[in-house]
Amino acid sequence: MLTINSDANDRFRHLRSLTTAKGLKKEGLFLLSGAALIHEFLKKPTLKIHYEITTAKLPPLLTAPADTSKILQLAPDLFDELDVLGTHFNMLVLEQPPILALDATALAAYAPRGIELVIPTGDPGNLGALIRSAEAFGVTRAILTAEAAHPFLPKAVKASAGSVLRLPMARSPAPLRDFPASCIALDMDGTLINDFVWPKNALLAVGEEGNGYGAINPFKTRIRIPTQGVESLNVVVAASVALAMRGMGK
Repeated sequence: MLTINSDANDRFRHLRSLTTAKGLKKEGLFLLSGAALIHEFLKKPTLKIHYEITTAKLPPLLTAPADTSKILQLAPDLFDELDVLGTHFNMLVLEQPPILALDATALAAYAPRGIELVIPTGDPGNLGALIRSAEAFGVTRAILTAEAAHPFLPKAVKASAGSVLRLPMARSPAPLRDFPASCIALDMDGTLINDFVWPKNALLAVGEEGNGYGAINPFKTRIRIPTQGVESLNVVVAASVALAMRGMGK
């Protein structure tokens, strides 16, 4: 067990960087926090565990002798810096699962398998919730655009309820407006979703929260969800309703 008491410690600085998108990209690791998520993960670990983070008041969960070198005991104030969600429970530092990279050439030639969800959401909480709904309703892959938040920010991981650990993901440096025109778009001016016949394989695109598709919606096929008394739905609600209706064949 290694004890860390100073924020000048190199290992702690690396750990702290995992609360930012820049650090997540650089380190290739992420923080898993929350008692329920951690207990569920430890039943059947699917990702490499680099460290367990504890304090003097939190007994380690990794008890096998071979794992003691992975246990980092932090001073309370340092632990609180990493515990951005305020869980007050042990944290795990895990290796990020692979995310498929789609450059411009790969994106132009990309052929979806099943229904894949294109997500431009910049809010990590909404992003995580979208990925959770995507897994729940049978989406085969989540594709993140240039605008999207990092899926392994602590808030995104929590909102996904662990779905980011399981659902295949891809990322493109292209903004939503540059995605193929063949995407199906949720749009208030589209065809009524009740009358839409879903293809077997397709990309389903949602707009950014608040901004929609911006000034340009480049997608040829647009579907809308009927509403009463409200102009639009939250992006998570809209995507969830559309995917649920697809599953019911409506």
